[in-house]
Amino acid sequence: MRKVEVSEDEGLGVLEDKTEALILRSKRTERARKKQAKKINKTDRQSQGLLSLPYELMLHILALLRPSDIFNLQRVNRAFHGFILENETRITKAITCWRYVCLERCFRLPVLMEHVDPSIRPYMQSPERQELLTIHKKPYQHVQAPDPAEVCTCLTCLLRWSSLCFIVDFARWQRNLDIGEPIPMIPRGKHSEWNQTLIASNAAIVRKALHSPLWHARILEAHLDSTTRSIRRHAANKGNKRQRFRMSKEEMESGSDLFLERNGPPSLDFPFHRDNYYMLEAYLPNRCWNTEQGRWMYTPAEQHDIDIGYIGGSISKIHTRNQAWQLAQNRSVWKDPSGSKYHALR
Repeated sequence: MRKVEVSEDEGLGVLEDKTEALILRSKRTERARKKQAKKINKTDRQSQGLLSLPYELMLHILALLRPSDIFNLQRVNRAFHGFILENETRITKAITCWRYVCLERCFRLPVLMEHVDPSIRPYMQSPERQELLTIHKKPYQHVQAPDPAEVCTCLTCLLRWSSLCFIVDFARWQRNLDIGEPIPMIPRGKHSEWNQTLIASNAAIVRKALHSPLWHARILEAHLDSTTRSIRRHAANKGNKRQRFRMSKEEMESGSDLFLERNGPPSLDFPFHRDNYYMLEAYLPNRCWNTEQGRWMYTPAEQHDIDIGYIGGSISKIHTRNQAWQLAQNRSVWKDPSGSKYHALR
């Protein structure tokens, strides 16, 4: 009888791998891991310690910061980001009420179209009205026209939009003005690609301010910096004898615009071209000096409502006129006795 050969592996049965994984040990890796864990724990303890303070005390601390500092604080961790996002309105109001008392009233936000009375929106967005507003849009090469579907097109909101876009553009050219480098000029009627990209970027920042009070405060911070730098440049020019705002070094470093409440040169004319930036010192629209009271008088925040009321009244007059004309047309038509034709009385 033939022998059945049994292999050596089959005789041993099923093999089970019981090899243990080797533990890699490196002193350098271990030190780096401990250092990173210590750093993370320290940051968490510090942030949690600050956020564990009473709400009023935390709000008071944040009110001492600039809007740019608040944006940097948002990037620390999720805890700070969530706290600032949840209390953005109150934090911004606390900062603005002492840092930008003057600028906040000079540069108010335009109203979104979604907050306008729905009954007059079609008229405000009509091509006929947009044609009438061309004079406030096309002449400016440094300001992008607002979207009629997004921003109210009353005169007050159009001027507010243009002023905010100017702030952002003026801040971008401060370095050129400080070092005396000419600002690139664009021939009239030309549309350079770099300029279209720049004004689109400026408009995007203003759109953020329409939805975020912190972005609005950041724009005001940028304009205060531009204003102080402009006053300092013109003060250094001994040949310039024009009237200007008095500003000390302490006031410039304080980060507050209270010195602009003093009497100074009016700035009602809008800088319609970048060539005006060279002699511009302080652009503060929507206010005028009252000699009798010895203070600045500001355009009220309700000016938008006044404009909307005027537009609504105009629409009502147009509807009444059209109805009267239609009624007159109907009365001027009489029916033929045969009942077959209509004849108009002349």
